[in-house]
Amino acid sequence: MSAKKSPKTNTPKTSSPGRIVATNSTSSSPVGEYERAGEAADFIFSQTNLRPQIALVLGSGLGAFADEFAAATNIRYANIPHFPQSTAIGHAGRLAIGKVDAIPVAGMQGRVHLYEGYSAKDVAFPIRVFARMGVKAAILTNAAGGIKREFVQGRLVVIRDHINLQGVNPLTGPNDDRFGLRFHDMTSAYDRRFREMAVGEGNRLGIGMYEGVYAALPGPSYETPAEIRYLRTIGADLVGMSTVPEVIAARHSGIRVLGISCVTNAAAGILDQPLNHLEVLETAERVKGQFIGLLKAVIPRIAEAIA
Repeated sequence: MSAKKSPKTNTPKTSSPGRIVATNSTSSSPVGEYERAGEAADFIFSQTNLRPQIALVLGSGLGAFADEFAAATNIRYANIPHFPQSTAIGHAGRLAIGKVDAIPVAGMQGRVHLYEGYSAKDVAFPIRVFARMGVKAAILTNAAGGIKREFVQGRLVVIRDHINLQGVNPLTGPNDDRFGLRFHDMTSAYDRRFREMAVGEGNRLGIGMYEGVYAALPGPSYETPAEIRYLRTIGADLVGMSTVPEVIAARHSGIRVLGISCVTNAAAGILDQPLNHLEVLETAERVKGQFIGLLKAVIPRIAEAIA
């Protein structure tokens, strides 16, 4: 696979699968980021003959879906050059390359977060690797707290938009035009067509799908009741500690995004009970059947849309 410089476009710079060859950037780019992502992509390609154009990031307690991939190759993050290592409970730290309904996909079983001490660029690095691999669509999932009262535990919610309150952006610093334009549009950060597919398929399966606005905070502490009242006031329906840096990097590289939150707990102050991470994992385990069914229904439609 060769990556060609094309600063006038906002799509991944990839062609036919094979070895990735770095090109020279005329911008003052982050030193080696493009090349490091290429090295990681080369290593992944050396482990499998599949060339997925759909990637999934599976959040807390949701990684079980990747266990169902057919003809899968599993790669530990620790073995992928430059790849950040997940330390959060419920994140297996493994990349699975396999098939869903004969469609090649890449599935991250867990991600890294700002609260683990990583920078926003580190958090977004796997998305950079997917861009170098030629991925065209990403399904980003997370566990979230429900702010909107209808978003009870176990509800699956399609993310319509987000509010970035993490105080950082993975694009801060010099821009590398080989990834994308510096000032890229975020009006449609979450692809409208993908959202319609997910809501439609979820309703067809009897899940009862909603859309909502996701607020991202840095964590790791949960929010206070006063902060939840503030988030509700500014239009947030869900709250979590991930996803947004990845979405920004994906759109910067021209990757289309579908975001899905699993509401694993009511946000602080909604119910008169303390919050804990075990509740998050237990709820994700309880709804994984619905979640897997939804992804299996949506992936073929996304594959058709990006073909």
